[in-house]
Amino acid sequence: MRRAAWIVLAVMVVGVIAVAFWPHGGHESEAAHMHRLASELRCVDCEGLSVADSSAASAREQRRDIGVRIRRGESDETIRNAYVDTFGENILLKPSNRGIGLVVWALPIGALLLGAVGLAFALRRWQRQPRLTASADDERFVARHRSSAPDE
Repeated sequence: MRRAAWIVLAVMVVGVIAVAFWPHGGHESEAAHMHRLASELRCVDCEGLSVADSSAASAREQRRDIGVRIRRGESDETIRNAYVDTFGENILLKPSNRGIGLVVWALPIGALLLGAVGLAFALRRWQRQPRLTASADDERFVARHRSSAPDE
């Protein structure tokens, strides 16, 4: 039964990872492409909003600029790098996968794995601990003392 639970958990984890990293098929429209890139960039005038979600004038200008760059045929990486060069790494809503960005991505995964290993060790240790059961002498002792104890 326990092995089945671990297998189900492993299948669920693999499924979540597969869905998260599965490539999206089909050709996206220019508007969808622009919206996806704008969703990755932080609005320079707004607190915590993406360029796609902001209605500020600077966000509208950035959306227009992203559309122009897409029509010129620039790659997503080139467009992101242009904004990082202008505004710094902080413009990205998702950290890059190199340098300190790698730590930001790897730290939660490492903590999750460490917690899973710790939980597995704890469960294994609890499983090996002997089960304590009352002997016949213990049962008689408790019964004798219960019958002689005054009612409260």
